[in-house]
Amino acid sequence: MQQLRDLVDVPRLATTAIEFLPKLGVGVIVLITFVVLYRVTRVPLRAGLKRADFHEKIVELMVDKLYKYAVVGVGVVMAADQLGVNVGAALAGMGIAGIAVGFAAQDSVANVISGILIFWDKPFVVGDWIKTEGEFGQVTDITLRTTRIRTPRNTFVVMPNKRIIDEVLENYSKHGDVRVEVPVGIAYKESIPRAREVLLSAIRAVGTVKPDPAPDVVVEELGSSSVNLKVRVWIDHASDHQGTYFRVVEASKLALDEAGIQIPFPHLQLFVDDVEDRVWSRAEALAGGRPGPR
Repeated sequence: MQQLRDLVDVPRLATTAIEFLPKLGVGVIVLITFVVLYRVTRVPLRAGLKRADFHEKIVELMVDKLYKYAVVGVGVVMAADQLGVNVGAALAGMGIAGIAVGFAAQDSVANVISGILIFWDKPFVVGDWIKTEGEFGQVTDITLRTTRIRTPRNTFVVMPNKRIIDEVLENYSKHGDVRVEVPVGIAYKESIPRAREVLLSAIRAVGTVKPDPAPDVVVEELGSSSVNLKVRVWIDHASDHQGTYFRVVEASKLALDEAGIQIPFPHLQLFVDDVEDRVWSRAEALAGGRPGPR
């Protein structure tokens, strides 16, 4: 024990502790002040952002995370300064570490920023039916980093928000009724008005097709092998889009077959001119001696 007393300067240690206690008390008071400041300002700040029509997730990010960490972080820095900590050097070190982390997590940061843009711009909301990146389905959840989609196949697709922001997105639920367009080709020899009458009669029997606006059939283009029509029908809900498309395709095919209207397949006509006799001779030999056309 005596050896320990010889090693430790108790009076000096006590003096240092007495000098340090006021600084510690001031530091604690400063930190508590900033924590109280956050708690007092949190509620009105959240209310103000909600009145400004900010989405709940953005409010949560800005108030419960960014604002909280900023206020409490300033409190910690000021409290540390009261204790005699070299705050400047500490902040410089944290800044360098932050830059390194930022480079390592740049994809995640880009997804978070894209998530904020989605909440801000609202190209879609939870419950909407959308198509992007080749995926069609209903939005079940939007987070700051990803968007979750449930497809008609009952699969769960998780898409990074950055990819959604960078790609073309089609929202089927934004304006209510949705039009379904089905391409149908008929032969050039067939009557367009008769084909239109047959198709309209068939698709009106499809249960999900709305009578108003009425379905219609238009000529889209004159193709290389067919007259390409487009059957256009309206539905109430985007969730019926794929099912209606399939039913209209089937009903169109059956109706045209029953009416004897030809649905052509791509074909090619080849006209042969100025063929030398030796070519015909060779063709006849390959055909087993049967003479070919001249």
